[in-house]
Amino acid sequence: MRGPSGRASASVGIGSLCVLVASVLWGTTGTAATFAPDVGPLAIGAVAMGFGGLLQALVAAPRIRREAPALRARRAVVLLGAGAVGAYPLAFYSSMHLAGVAAGTVVSIGSAPLASAVIERAVDGRRLTRRWTAGAALGLTGTVLLCAAEASQAHSAGGSRSVGSTVLGVGLGLLAGSTYALYSWAAHRLISGGVTSGAAMGAVFGLGGLLLLPVLLATGAPLLDSPQAASVGLYMALVPMFGGYVLFGWGLAHVPASTATTLSLLEPAVAAVLAVLVVGERLPSLGWLGVTLVVACLAVLTAPSRTARTPAEPENPPGAPAPASWRAAPSRPTGATAHPSAQ
Repeated sequence: MRGPSGRASASVGIGSLCVLVASVLWGTTGTAATFAPDVGPLAIGAVAMGFGGLLQALVAAPRIRREAPALRARRAVVLLGAGAVGAYPLAFYSSMHLAGVAAGTVVSIGSAPLASAVIERAVDGRRLTRRWTAGAALGLTGTVLLCAAEASQAHSAGGSRSVGSTVLGVGLGLLAGSTYALYSWAAHRLISGGVTSGAAMGAVFGLGGLLLLPVLLATGAPLLDSPQAASVGLYMALVPMFGGYVLFGWGLAHVPASTATTLSLLEPAVAAVLAVLVVGERLPSLGWLGVTLVVACLAVLTAPSRTARTPAEPENPPGAPAPASWRAAPSRPTGATAHPSAQ
């Protein structure tokens, strides 16, 4: 019979796998967008997260109704997460448009694990382990190398961007990374407080989708100009956003938000490889080194822990989302730490 430590490791493994598959799906969005070149970044972001979020809410409607009291009791977290969902795609796709795909993706995705760590430390009092620090360092280094490789490719091809455009794009990328971390934390907080992942993600992303509808109405006309553009919008909403975030919600039920956002560093690596295989771009050796470091980051974060639980080590509190081996001891004594649902 498998003990508590084995069950916890299996739970973390399942959660990590869900986040990794979601990241692979998200990594296809850049390549998909190249098939609709006349559709602007605001429209792409609004149709992807807007329709994807509303579809999540529709599918999860029975659970949302059943768990409405729990969601109302945590309405501040739900609204905070929904606002972050509404802001994220507009900032993310605008960042790539202004600063370039490489820089925009690196700043947006690369800053999210750091923002998650700050949020969890400030709000939850969580200390991050040496394993997370090592994995994040590998992943961020690899992502930066990917950025440098793609930027050198763009420069050699004669591309140029104004300093103002690049600075604004980087600023929007930091906003995207912060909002990504924020809605990941909000969903994780709801799930760890007893709300099912379907109800949590449906409520947060459904409200966020409603916030994006006015943007879609104002900017989405080019999506209807051709069947190809419409197909791109439909794919973005159904596969990477709806399917990807359903998987991400399942993952957040088993791993902390800081771990989930670090695992999602796989996204830019997948995007770079697809750009080579599908779009026909070239990736220099520096870029392949970056991909290798990202894979190493994932190996560090998903490898089973060798630290066995001792009899004197306290169990996780009921409903805790991740085993103790994924984080250091709380900054306060365990007996003085309130369960998330009581905070």
